[in-house]
Amino acid sequence: MLRYVLSRFLSLTLSLIAASLVIFLVIEVIPGDPAAFMLGLNATPETVAALRAELGLDGGLVERYLAWVGGMVTGDFGTSYTYRVPVSELILDRLWVSLPLAIYALTLSTLLAFPIGLIAAATRGTVTDYGIMGGTQLGIAVPNFWFAMLLVLIFAVNLRWFSAGGFPGWEEPGAAIKALTLPAIALALPQASILARVMRSAVLDTLAQDYIRTARAKGLSRRQAVLRHALKNALIPVLTIIGLQFSFLLAGAIIIENVFFLPGLGRLIFQGITQRDLIVVESVTMLLVFAVILVTFLVDIAYAAVDPRLRRR
Repeated sequence: MLRYVLSRFLSLTLSLIAASLVIFLVIEVIPGDPAAFMLGLNATPETVAALRAELGLDGGLVERYLAWVGGMVTGDFGTSYTYRVPVSELILDRLWVSLPLAIYALTLSTLLAFPIGLIAAATRGTVTDYGIMGGTQLGIAVPNFWFAMLLVLIFAVNLRWFSAGGFPGWEEPGAAIKALTLPAIALALPQASILARVMRSAVLDTLAQDYIRTARAKGLSRRQAVLRHALKNALIPVLTIIGLQFSFLLAGAIIIENVFFLPGLGRLIFQGITQRDLIVVESVTMLLVFAVILVTFLVDIAYAAVDPRLRRR
């Protein structure tokens, strides 16, 4: 088990190094000078050069990359070019929106997908199964931003049960959770559809195993075989999807956060791109990549906990 964990940790470290190089180089080759953008068209070359030196943009690529990576390792993400405050403060402020939103959406997705997938597997080949599969296919096909606008139209504009956007802060937890409800539903629908289909396929594959047929021969009903034996062994592919979904919900909610005017990490990246605030874009993107890789690492460890065969690798 220790050897397996160490090999996964080494893979995580190498992935982070490769990701940091790609992110830094891709953002650095984007046309445009942040200093010139901030000062405007009438700025003199001397003023632009002075601002570049102040922002630390006058060094070489290698020097700036090492300074950026070294700062992140110690918790220093640099200073925003636009807001002139530490990037870590911006991240912490926005993380309290994006992280609860991702957890909320993942919770809704899991609560919907597990029973739906199990019901579809237990009723394979029936009208119920066909109806569930058709509904999940529709959920995958519908873009989440279109569904988000539909939710706003129905529940905010017509029924006025929720606000159309904005976030009141966590001083009033009830109001904060209510503000995140529609965005979480919009994010959860396609993820629940994907997870339900994976759950159904995994359970059906497990039900085809010999030990399940033996259990059925001993008198267990299909429902009992699913709940007692098939469910645990079907969780391995489901864990993968759940881990990837959390990463996607945390890193991929840029459009939803803009639809609902939520001050999260996705909206921060969008603002950083439009304002040429490269240090914000680099640092937040790297943080999200780290979250994705870390979740993948934890999913691999969960694999070993569920499937003892992996511990011997």
